[in-house]
Amino acid sequence: MTNPTPPSASWRSGQKPKKKKETTQAHLPIAEIRNGVVVLKDGSLRLVLLVSTINFDLKNEDEQNALIYGYQNFINSLTFPVQIVMQSRRIDLSSYLTKLRAQLTQIQNPLLQIQTEDYISFIERLIKVANIMNKKFFIVVPYFPPALKQATSFWDKFKSALTESEPVVDMTHFEEYRKELLQRAQGVASGLGALSLRAVQLTTQELIELLYQSYNPELAMREKLVPIEQLASAITQQKEGPQWANPKSEARNPKQK
Repeated sequence: MTNPTPPSASWRSGQKPKKKKETTQAHLPIAEIRNGVVVLKDGSLRLVLLVSTINFDLKNEDEQNALIYGYQNFINSLTFPVQIVMQSRRIDLSSYLTKLRAQLTQIQNPLLQIQTEDYISFIERLIKVANIMNKKFFIVVPYFPPALKQATSFWDKFKSALTESEPVVDMTHFEEYRKELLQRAQGVASGLGALSLRAVQLTTQELIELLYQSYNPELAMREKLVPIEQLASAITQQKEGPQWANPKSEARNPKQK
């Protein structure tokens, strides 16, 4: 008769075995960011366009109707899905006030110095009584490689959200997929140009900052990101916490709490 396996120390003490802690980054759908393109864990690609705005209320009735019909034609001309995202963030004026205070010491004119002090006091009071918001509008353009099976049913999407898998996109064909995605983005930008809207593609650094601000809104106001050149440098190392960048690729996922 063989001896039974002795119980573990955690079982003898009545304590449950500790589970391995997972980082927030493990639950994000983003695999990496490369050449201004977001690669998701399911293998699909995303390109983000920053779009300008129009003051619709200042237009007359004919101009408003022309914008509405033009937007309708733009939506109907799309042969692929897009996502329209609006981001509203409180503006951090601390650096602006610091710059004003530094310039205040260099002003020689007494009257101009008094006016600058009053302006600084006005900005400080305005920040305390009101939240100055900044709104940005984005359009996310997707691309699904031909070899990628896109989840169509609710059950497929639910299972893909629960399972953690490595990117299935063939990175040897990444540039080919990226060109297809850029062609889609150019079509979107052309359609928006007919509405007098400008669309600019976000770079890798701007994508990292956008995701960093989206997942860490409070932390992003206190701690700013360093340039992408420092993140992707081979000598940049971080001993604790999630890894920011992989030297082999241009950029990895943004830092999470």
